Amino acid sequence: MNENKTVLCLVAHPDDAEFQCAGTLALLADKGWKIVIATMTPGQAGSAVLGPEEISAIRRVEAANSAALLNGSYYCLESEDVFITYDKPTLLKAIELIRKVRPTIVFTASPSDYMVDHEIASKIAMTACLASGIPNIKIDGTSPYPFIPYLYYCEPTFGLDIYGNEIKSKIHVDISSKIETKESMLVCHKSQRDWLLKISGVDDYLISMLEFSKKEGKEIKRDYAEGFRQHLGFSYPRNNILKSELGKQVFEH
Repeated sequence: MNENKTVLCLVAHPDDAEFQCAGTLALLADKGWKIVIATMTPGQAGSAVLGPEEISAIRRVEAANSAALLNGSYYCLESEDVFITYDKPTLLKAIELIRKVRPTIVFTASPSDYMVDHEIASKIAMTACLASGIPNIKIDGTSPYPFIPYLYYCEPTFGLDIYGNEIKSKIHVDISSKIETKESMLVCHKSQRDWLLKISGVDDYLISMLEFSKKEGKEIKRDYAEGFRQHLGFSYPRNNILKSELGKQVFEH
């Protein structure tokens, strides 16, 4: 068992972590876990008004401010919105991050979601978790990480796959005590309200987050929850460390 109490959330864009797993991150932070949030991109496409460099600079600050609410840190792997690619250079960046951060737990996006960026980020995280321990993958300044992290997939956007089918989580975490923290972290991403209204007609992304968290809470008869599926493939840890760490706040189906 790896005793390094570090959790990495590796997702596609700034504000993805806040929608997907911020409540669970906050619960783990209370248990003494170090929180690291990383995004594949700085969110350069996330504005209908500002240019890519200007909005990227703003969103980096927003993401760092959000992570700081959990005394956490923020990294960006410098891909571009819409153009996240499953290729060697991108994978090497993700492997390097895992070797440097050395997480015991990794959260990432759902393998099936409405946007390919999310799906590719999920695949990159999965491969990097396994490949970070391979000695023949050489990256200057790093050493192989001799532990495959526990890997959890977050809920897809609104819990649906690309066909509109509901994806049922096998694990739910009661985040009722941390819903205000989750909301505060999402509020840090002030630049995104107008953008999301422009592209999707979602007038208040905070309300959307709260409504979905409440919907997930009903699955376990709690006020608010976040849902996950654990990667249980060959070589990955198979016990549910979230249950070990968070106890009665974790519900398994």
